[in-house]
Amino acid sequence: MTTYFDTYRKKTTHSERLFKRAKQVIPGGVTHNYHYFPPYPVFVKGAKGSKFWDVDGNEYVDLWMGNFTHILGHHPHLIVEAVERELKEGIHWGIVYEKMVEWAEIIQELVPCAERVRFCCSGTEATMYAVRLARAFTGKNTILKMGGGWHGPNPDLTLAIKWPFDQSESLGLMPELTQHTKYLPFNDVEGSLKIIHQAKEDLAGIIFEAVIGEGGFVPPTEEYIRMLRSETEKRGALMILDEVISGFRLALGGAQERFKITPDLATLGKVTGGGFPVGAVVGKKEILERTAADRKWKKSERTLIGGGTFSAHPCTAAAGLAMLQHLKDQAAEIYPVLEAKGKAAREGIQKALRHHGIQSIVTGIGSLFQTHFPYRDDAVLDSPNAIHQLTDVDKRENEFRIRMLTKGVHVMHGGGAISTAHSDRDIDRIIQAAGEIGREMSSGE
Repeated sequence: MTTYFDTYRKKTTHSERLFKRAKQVIPGGVTHNYHYFPPYPVFVKGAKGSKFWDVDGNEYVDLWMGNFTHILGHHPHLIVEAVERELKEGIHWGIVYEKMVEWAEIIQELVPCAERVRFCCSGTEATMYAVRLARAFTGKNTILKMGGGWHGPNPDLTLAIKWPFDQSESLGLMPELTQHTKYLPFNDVEGSLKIIHQAKEDLAGIIFEAVIGEGGFVPPTEEYIRMLRSETEKRGALMILDEVISGFRLALGGAQERFKITPDLATLGKVTGGGFPVGAVVGKKEILERTAADRKWKKSERTLIGGGTFSAHPCTAAAGLAMLQHLKDQAAEIYPVLEAKGKAAREGIQKALRHHGIQSIVTGIGSLFQTHFPYRDDAVLDSPNAIHQLTDVDKRENEFRIRMLTKGVHVMHGGGAISTAHSDRDIDRIIQAAGEIGREMSSGE
């Protein structure tokens, strides 16, 4: 009997050959671990709008969208035009320029906490710098993060990423780094308060994703987020909101606008750069001014943020400015549409799978979602802990992904991110694919 693995292999023979080549030069064949899945990842040839085409000529409705970056879809005309204009001026100068200022100004205008903006090259760098700022500004050491939260492979936060959330994710980290980084159970007020109190007077900050990717994009409860804000203020610690994914996606002002919370610092990435490499730390003036290069700081007072050779790269600034200006101008139309399509996808996929007797729960918010396969249909999936304890994660990450690819849909964590380029027909195609898979799974095909 032909299995879904066999079907995938037959459709992607050139991808398999490329993966074998890649493994001869790149460890594991990929440059980002999330890009791998067994038996091998599909290799892209080109992309436009809501779709991409692989090297074997297969078409897919894409829900990964460049690591949740492409809110307007792949290769949007306005971004291409902005970058082409910029390329006529130059590629990289390593010198300040006006568009950099304009880009920072629109971020300052749109993001509630952004009294000041500092650019770098990735979300990982942004979270690293945010933690450094928290420790420098408060003079304290302990950073608390969410169990299952992901802030990039930054050495200060590469802890408690995967279940059981009490182990380091990597060898090679200095013990003193992990000693001062602890985890909180997301959406658990009582359990989190206990750990916060254990930090005593040494709490420098609490960093958390507004909607945790490893947690099904489930939002924090109002009680939980208010508790975090209250406890950080009470203890002279900083609240750091990681908006690398949620920034400009959950709302024009990101999760800060959506959840009506203003952190001390926030980190940005993805949508911020219009599809180009980007990171930014934004926040209160008195904190970020500690990094200013035009002041004669004593060595004991200055906080160093390098930014990197390519920080605020002219092409990134051009793309980012074009993206944010478009989102600002069209916000009244864009965000309700994303909200409606995200809801339709979540409800449709869950209904399609359950119609064939497949226990499933689709979580998410706005244009973000993930599909889960719970061991019990009454499971409450409100945190990374719950998802890893109560659902079949391997089934989501491997079987569901491969099955969806054979139907022409590319998912990440069982779902992904809707863009403005996704049509109603695309949403119907995604739901139909889920239904076909539900039928196959229920019949053991």
